Amino acid sequence: MSVFSDNIRFLRTQKSLSQQELADKISMSRVRYSKYEDGRSEAPYEVLIRISKYFNLSIDLLLTVDIRKYPLEDILKLPDNRIVLPVVVDTLGNNSIEIVPQKASMGYLSGYSDPEYIESLQRISLPFLVNGKYRAFPAKGDSMPPFKDGSYIIGKYVENTEDLKPDKSYVFVTLNDGITYKRFKAKKKKSVTVAADNSFYRPYDIPLGEIVEIWQYASGIFPEDFEPDILENHSIKDMFLELRKDISRLENTITKV
Repeated sequence: MSVFSDNIRFLRTQKSLSQQELADKISMSRVRYSKYEDGRSEAPYEVLIRISKYFNLSIDLLLTVDIRKYPLEDILKLPDNRIVLPVVVDTLGNNSIEIVPQKASMGYLSGYSDPEYIESLQRISLPFLVNGKYRAFPAKGDSMPPFKDGSYIIGKYVENTEDLKPDKSYVFVTLNDGITYKRFKAKKKKSVTVAADNSFYRPYDIPLGEIVEIWQYASGIFPEDFEPDILENHSIKDMFLELRKDISRLENTITKV
């Protein structure tokens, strides 16, 4: 037996169909269909397409994911059914939030579509985060203060780029940059414009085809020894002091005139 065989048997029984009834719906003989379900023959591509369209599940899911582990009514399907995100709750009914580890963050690009990888991640629950799918990502670098190395950014899954809101912060998982935390600025025809909160970095565009996932900022987890950036606070204070001096000089000049 194969994952595919188990999946089509499971899906057929979920619809309370006999092998003959399903075979009729996908335009083949019962004998031929039974060989695929029993694992005695591998389905050619055109048959995979027919079965995929009938059950409204991607071929990738049918061939690689044991969907018996994930009740269909509890599964959040991403665009084109390319992966599944079960919304898991703890014993108190709170959403379980998977934590992507700091050291293995680069592995997320190859594991995000693997339910077994997602299942292996540690979880936490925060009672105030409800009604959605949440995941915690490690912060890296200095582009989005106050998040620094050791911090975690908790994001709520965003299904569509049309749901992005200007000047809101998001975790963008992309094919080139991996996990990146940026502020959304604008959407273009083939890309989105994002920016860092650290003004040292310039805004840039992310091609839509490179975006794997988007998670809207919901909360943060800071390391135990976290302290605000003192130098940055001083620079802001100095900026205002200089601005005050400039205004004072301008007022004196106007008075003299």
